[in-house]
Amino acid sequence: MSVLDQLLAELGPDVVTPGPQVPAPHHHDWSGEPPVMPLALVRPRTTAEVSAALRLCHASGTPVVPQGGRSGLCGGARPVPGGVALSLDRMNRVVGIDTRQATMTVEAGCVLQNAQGAAAEAGLLLGVDLGARGTCTVGGVISTNAGGVQVLRYGMTRENLLGLEVVLADGTVLPAMNQLLKNNVGVDLKHLFIGTEGLLGVVTQAVFRLHPRPTHTATAFAGCAGPGEMLALLAHARATLGPALTSFEAMWPSFYDVMRPGIGAAHPLEGTHGMYVILEAGGFDASVTERMEASLAGAMEAGLVEDAVIARNAREEAGLWAVRESVSEYGRILGQMTPFDIGLKLDLMEEATNRMDQALRARWPDVRALFYGHMGDSNLHLVVNVPGADPQPSKEVKEIVYGLTRDYGGTVSAEHGIGTLKRDVIGYSRSPEELAAMRAVKAALDPKGILNPGRSFAA
Repeated sequence: MSVLDQLLAELGPDVVTPGPQVPAPHHHDWSGEPPVMPLALVRPRTTAEVSAALRLCHASGTPVVPQGGRSGLCGGARPVPGGVALSLDRMNRVVGIDTRQATMTVEAGCVLQNAQGAAAEAGLLLGVDLGARGTCTVGGVISTNAGGVQVLRYGMTRENLLGLEVVLADGTVLPAMNQLLKNNVGVDLKHLFIGTEGLLGVVTQAVFRLHPRPTHTATAFAGCAGPGEMLALLAHARATLGPALTSFEAMWPSFYDVMRPGIGAAHPLEGTHGMYVILEAGGFDASVTERMEASLAGAMEAGLVEDAVIARNAREEAGLWAVRESVSEYGRILGQMTPFDIGLKLDLMEEATNRMDQALRARWPDVRALFYGHMGDSNLHLVVNVPGADPQPSKEVKEIVYGLTRDYGGTVSAEHGIGTLKRDVIGYSRSPEELAAMRAVKAALDPKGILNPGRSFAA
């Protein structure tokens, strides 16, 4: 009996869809890689069904690619030929919130925005937030250790997780659902599955640590003369706002001057500037706005800011964020592109970005290279479009950008993972010894290599 027949016999046609009947969205993710029809799509409703599916696939050596919202940009959720696509979209419940313990238990298929909403209804805050919040799922966020716009205050996904339930490659269920902030018994196994893109196990549930929900927010938009002043403003904001500083998002003119008119957004400042910054602070009384005003006034006196505005209401706040969160419009505004998610030390950021821009323009004088990112956590995003090129010269573009990232001691992936698209450059940011250790763990937990083969550090 084939593995497809076994899956159908044990889980039924309501859970298992044979390849020719699999809906097209499950053939690909947002990476732009060509779609692949899987052998089958499995959509379990319970951890037991996930376990059964993996047990059967393990026994037959059938590859399995876990899928969440499929909003990843690195090819990590695209099926492999002859493999099973395992979608967690039906396991989407918020299981419960413990307000006294300030924890949330949620299934891996829950859309991040829904989890955030449940926390807000309980008067608490889920500290993980990113632009794809309405599409990405908790499991996908965990698999890439996603960051987003609030890392400066709340940390990466890893810092917000207390426990996980994981199904290993052979179907074994690992019930590591710790709910305690302090629990130092043995190895904290959850860390093996955070940021490893489903290569070591399939996350089915998670326990998040929640935070007090700020009652007041101050959002500002500032213009600086250049990257040097922008980075000095970051240091100033940290010193004057302290832990109240939630977000510090930077946009180079290359990004702002293309995306703002592209989405028809208003320009809130007088004149043009060498850098644009969104600052956001949260607090528990109205004084957070006064503190933001004082911080910006001091920055202006020091010559770090040329002009700034502070949102007076939620509508203005959304307006200030509009350009920064316009990345879903890339395809419409730019067409084909090569995206990057890299990390660089702040003291090297200006020099490195200048060299990247110069190198790209030396090769393609009319190139559109859009720089922006989460400067509070050294995460730079870059999108490159070469007008008129079809297909885009992505290989050459990547050689330039990743080569300089390596030369400046940066990381080729800050929050989006490795997937298939960055496998060739994983050695730019990890040593041979580190990669060997990762593969040893992979061999121990997934000896047949069925989970996400060909991704990241997997064989």
